[in-house]
This record gives sequence, structure tokens and C-alpha cells, in this order.
Amino acid sequence: MWSAAKWWSGWSSWWLSGSSSNGPRACPRWLARWVLQVLAVAVVVPPTVLAVYLVITAGDPEPFWRNPLRVSGFALLTLTGLLVAPWVAVAALFRQSEYAARRQALAFDLERSELERRALDSRLRLLQAQVAPHFLFNTLANVRELVVSGSSQAATVLDSLIAYLRAAVPRLHESTTTLEQELQLVRAYLELMHMRMPDRLQFDVQVDAGALKLRCPPTTLLTLVENAVRHGIDPSEEGGRIEVRVRVQEGRCHAEVIDTGVGLPNAGGGPGTGLSTLRERLQLVFGSDARLRLSSLAPHGARAEVDFPAQASPA
Repeated sequence: MWSAAKWWSGWSSWWLSGSSSNGPRACPRWLARWVLQVLAVAVVVPPTVLAVYLVITAGDPEPFWRNPLRVSGFALLTLTGLLVAPWVAVAALFRQSEYAARRQALAFDLERSELERRALDSRLRLLQAQVAPHFLFNTLANVRELVVSGSSQAATVLDSLIAYLRAAVPRLHESTTTLEQELQLVRAYLELMHMRMPDRLQFDVQVDAGALKLRCPPTTLLTLVENAVRHGIDPSEEGGRIEVRVRVQEGRCHAEVIDTGVGLPNAGGGPGTGLSTLRERLQLVFGSDARLRLSSLAPHGARAEVDFPAQASPA
């Protein structure tokens, strides 16, 4: 009987919600749909009990309504069904509503997550678009100084610059890259700057082999190195040394760029566009689990550090 009540509740729910493409069947405003469903369950109980009794008493010598005990049992079972079945139907309706609300909440969460992901991707592309011209303008400005000064190395530097930009520019628009690719650009950039000022710039690059395949936003290290050249080495009459170190420890990647230039107090204006966009790009890729720090060194110089989760780049 209870299974029949549940079946009727499900069937009435389907019927009342509409089975055609024209949409759900409308109910009067003063009549709630769940009331009709509960009433439908209550109406179907007596015929169901009657059908059950007719089946189980088919072999009796007389009809069950002539047997007082059978009649009492029928009345008791019908009354119990009328009392219990509507509550079973109400509980089923509540569960159905709860499941529908959960499905709707999950759909909203998925849609919101997708919109947030698209917004982050758009913001990251916008930041990448800002980094590309900023980096190119700074590099071309360095080469321009060679041309204006009439340096004999201007043509060689321009050839190196062209080859370097052919490899670097396409990567500026990628969403992520590997530290191995990043270090290739860093070495090429430092060699280019060393050709511009061979007596004022020395550099060294040290990296753990386990860090090469880790992912990072494009121009992460390049931004730090370019900032050290522009704000540390260039303003210094004596020049200086740049050291790039990358290591992996306890599931995190730690990279630092150290220069012995003029240092932060005399660098003129503090962090520029490159460092500001780098900090935001790190947050978009790694969230609050990435950090960018700047500190001064004694007697002069600066250290730029980047720390983020060590995540392998997808193949």
C-alpha cells in the first residue's frame, strides 16, 4: 500500500507539473499544488485497499464484506492508510523540493565558478597585454642608447635583439610557461644587456634541475631581472652584478634576483609597472599562496623574491 501511495504521489506530481511541451498545467491561485497531490494520495488509498482485499479474498466462500472480521480489517487498514499515506506523500514532496533546490544551487555554483574563471582569464590576458609593450619599450630604449652613442657593437646587439624578440614575444601572450623556458629568456636578456655594458654588468644563473618543469606566469623571472637592470645596475656608475637563483624546497618554488646596484632607496620611484602587474598575475594564477617581496641589501643593492607552489606544467 505504501509503495502504491509513493507511486501515486510521483505520478500526480508528474501530471500536475505538466507532461506536454505547452508547459505546466496551471492551478487556481487559491489552491496550492501540493494540496492536490496530498488529496490525490488520500483518494487513491480506499480503492487500493479494496483491490488488495478482493485479490486476497478471492478464494473465500463468501465476499469479504459479508464477513465482519474482514470488514473490520478493511476499515482499519483504510483508516490507517488515510492517516499515514498523506504524510508519506508530504515527506516525498519535501524531499523532492529539497533535491530540486540542491540541484539548482549546484547549477548556480557551477555557473558562478565558470564566470569567475572567465573573468580571471580575461584579467590575466589584460595584464599580459600590458607587460608586452612595457618590456619591449624598455629593451628598445636600452638598444637606442647604443645607437645614439655610436657604439661599434650596435649592429651586433640589434641582431641579438631581433633573434631574442622572435623567441620572446610569442611567449608574452601565453597564460603559463615553464621555468626552463623562462630561464632561457633570462639568459638571453642578460647576455644582451652584457653586450650593451660589458664593463658594468656581470651575472650568474643558478637553478635546481627539479625546478625546470614547474609552471609560472610568463616573464616572472624576466620582470625581476629587467627591473634589476633598469633600477639597480643602470643608475649605478660602477654597475654591478646580478644573480638569479631558483630552488625547490618542501613543495614550493623559491626564486630570487639579487643585484648590487644602487638599491631600493635610490632606485627612483620604487616598484614600476612590471612588478605591479607581476604581483597581480601571481595572485590570479596561484591565489594568496604566492608572494613577491622586495628588500634592500647592505651596503647597496636589492633582492627581489618570488615564492609560489611547485606545480608541474601540463605536458
